Amino acid sequence: MPEPPQVRWDLSALFESTTDPKIEETWRQAHARADAMSAKYRGRISSPDLTATRLLEAIREAEELGQESSKPAIYANLLFAADSSNAEIGAFLAEQMEKSSEVRVKLMFLELELQEADEKVVSELLKDPILANYKHFIENIRRFSAHRLSEKEEVLLEETANTGSRAWVRLFEELTANHVFPYVNPETGETEELTEHEVLALLYEPERKVRLAAGTALHTGLKSLERTICFIYNNLLADKKVEDRIRRYEYAEQSRHMSNELDRAIVDLVVSLCRENYGLVERYYRVKREMLGLPKLTFVDRYAPINEAKAQVSYEEAKELVLRSFGEFSPEMRRRTEEFFDKGWIDAEPRPGKSGGAFCSYITPDTHPVILLSYLNRMKDVGTLAHELGHGVHASFSRAQSLFNYHGTLPLAELASIFGEMLVFEELVKTASPTDKLALYAEKVEGCFASVFRQVAMYRFEQRCHQKRREDGELAPEEFEEIWQEELQTMFGESVDLGDEHRNLWSYVGHFCFAPFYVYAYAFGELLTMALYQKAKQEGPGFADKYQQLLELGGSKSPEDLMAIVGVDLRSREFWQGGLNAIEGLVAEVETLWRSR
Repeated sequence: MPEPPQVRWDLSALFESTTDPKIEETWRQAHARADAMSAKYRGRISSPDLTATRLLEAIREAEELGQESSKPAIYANLLFAADSSNAEIGAFLAEQMEKSSEVRVKLMFLELELQEADEKVVSELLKDPILANYKHFIENIRRFSAHRLSEKEEVLLEETANTGSRAWVRLFEELTANHVFPYVNPETGETEELTEHEVLALLYEPERKVRLAAGTALHTGLKSLERTICFIYNNLLADKKVEDRIRRYEYAEQSRHMSNELDRAIVDLVVSLCRENYGLVERYYRVKREMLGLPKLTFVDRYAPINEAKAQVSYEEAKELVLRSFGEFSPEMRRRTEEFFDKGWIDAEPRPGKSGGAFCSYITPDTHPVILLSYLNRMKDVGTLAHELGHGVHASFSRAQSLFNYHGTLPLAELASIFGEMLVFEELVKTASPTDKLALYAEKVEGCFASVFRQVAMYRFEQRCHQKRREDGELAPEEFEEIWQEELQTMFGESVDLGDEHRNLWSYVGHFCFAPFYVYAYAFGELLTMALYQKAKQEGPGFADKYQQLLELGGSKSPEDLMAIVGVDLRSREFWQGGLNAIEGLVAEVETLWRSR
């Protein structure tokens, strides 16, 4: 059995350590530049005599300042994700967040004045070619004009967020990252203290008694945190309720939709189509029950492997597999992916105190992206590595943009990651035996379900929690559990009996706390990619160039404009149904492979 990789990232492109003198120098320069900008531009952006040249200069200066001043806080967040048990890092993070706020409040006037500027003035200025690169950026800022507050109010919200919502999120992350879960080993009867990601990994084990013990450990461990997590989440729900009210948002999801540059109709279309297709989940799990030979499935059986043939995949094997898969689609994608391995841009070592889950941080265009995951030698981890390297490749291409055009919206951010997963899946299927092919397709179906239908169910959970908090006040643990169980059970229909131990599993989902309504981006991205991947296969090698052009544009255009490059209409019901049809094809392949074994 291969050992987990001892692979840690190199963050020296940012700073050498928490005591690096460059950090204090960064803040000193940031304040000096912010003060100079305030003296130079305050009152001159919302002015009727605003010129395209002045606006361009202000945006570029703000962009350069933002790029440098963001680095200490990004560095602190990365250190904290890698070791949230270190009190010194926690204190360093708090300090950098506070200093970041100090700079942001000095520059807040710029965005507020741009939102306040006369529509006729701005519309005329946007015709000037010198602003072409920032046209989308300017228009997107002005979309929030109706929800802006006065500068004093905006400053107050920014400064109190560090001891308000951001503090609650940090508490949640520290609690879950450092909590131990009491796993009773079914072989020895001894109780072992496991981390969250270690317990979750056991839910993918072939032995059902191991999965049952892991399910109990997860439920029991979360139960001991119940009052604290419920209090945290209730406060975050209330905080959003208050902010939405004072910013004049009409409903809880509105700010997320606007940030994603999607209107409500597109999101509702995707969500309703997914719910209409919940029957695919029930259809698949009825077959999986046969494959596992069980009279009934519970939540611990959702990700049970169909066979054990591919249970262990070393990190080096995964690396070669991802590079080969990406390289066959595009040599340039392979070259950019190799940088992550060769230059220390990945933290893959499992260890206590490390944040659960996985992510890719884009950092800034003048540095490089980095990836964090806990690689445990499972096939699932190969998919996770491919997913995050898909993000990484996207970030790498997007470095062609400047900071304000660097980041795309969340739904399109998932496009490249899921595309990366599909490339690796296709490579695996090529040479797999019939038995392993069945297992691969089953894993792929379950991954699609987790990204599409489960995320939609979780989005529904969030919608109901926010609505109930606004109408009825603070929710009791039992109320959270009831909503969670209803939404997730509806997805599975009668094919899986989730059971009582599943009822409190909502409480480890960090997205609910740190990114309200983020989850639908996964469903959006998965369906988008499934449909787009079919298009790529139809068009052949020429598609890679259009795909790379799409990634290189970063967030410089709206999602609708970006997807038009590859011939996609986001308002088309037929397009989205095409993604669901692709998932149905995977389910049909599982059924065929199972019956022809």
